[in-house]
Amino acid sequence: MTWFLASAFGFGLLIGSFLNVLIHRLPRMVMNEATSAQGPESYDLCWPASHCPTCNTPLKAWHNIPLLSFVFLKGRCGFCQHPISRLYPLVELSTGLIWLACIWYWGVNATGLCWAFFTSLLLALSIIDWQTTLLPDDLTQTLVWTGLIASASGWLPLDLHQAVWGAVAGYLSLWTVAYGFERITGKQGMGAGDFKLLAALGAWLGPLALIPLVLLASLSGAIVGVVLKLKGQLHEDGHIPFGPFLASAGVLIAAVGMRPIAAWLGWQFFA
Repeated sequence: MTWFLASAFGFGLLIGSFLNVLIHRLPRMVMNEATSAQGPESYDLCWPASHCPTCNTPLKAWHNIPLLSFVFLKGRCGFCQHPISRLYPLVELSTGLIWLACIWYWGVNATGLCWAFFTSLLLALSIIDWQTTLLPDDLTQTLVWTGLIASASGWLPLDLHQAVWGAVAGYLSLWTVAYGFERITGKQGMGAGDFKLLAALGAWLGPLALIPLVLLASLSGAIVGVVLKLKGQLHEDGHIPFGPFLASAGVLIAAVGMRPIAAWLGWQFFA
């Protein structure tokens, strides 16, 4: 078992390295597409090759070793010596620990792999949303479909019927709230990406998880918002991305299940 856990951690580090590419490039691809920006060269997940964002020098193979390269380079570009963002090794380490934890908790099987994939994608979505207020369709729709496929294949403790209705309820619930808010106030209170993310969480966790999920996300979001306001770091419009809080609540429910959360909320219906 030790060998499997070590392999899971190592594979998670590699996945984390790819997530760094997603986090950095995917929002730019979305914004370029939205503005119909046409550059002299294509820009996607594969091109251009990995390079320093400061001096644009292409990286050597040994510069891309997860975690180890950051340590060997002492946190600086090997060419221009500009500091490397601490987010890169943090994402790699977090993803490695995610895969280690999922394989340890759910076992070396399809279920463990599914939840590792689920949590890794939510990590990428959370960071992208926090940095850019974007929740790209490429990731949210991937989560919706993989959740339905995993349920249909028997890899999750959720039948396909519940997964489908979880996705439908997740999308319509937030869409209804946002539509009503916009009609009453004339302002947009929530982006469509949040609807799709909750639909994805519903596909993985089922419709009964949606109410406590949204409550937990709203509570944690409100607490963070108050803290940011007290520290003077809240945006002038008072808006903070909701995606990271939805994702965190979803991971919590996936890990501990509905019963402990229902007991904490005092809901006998779920007990």
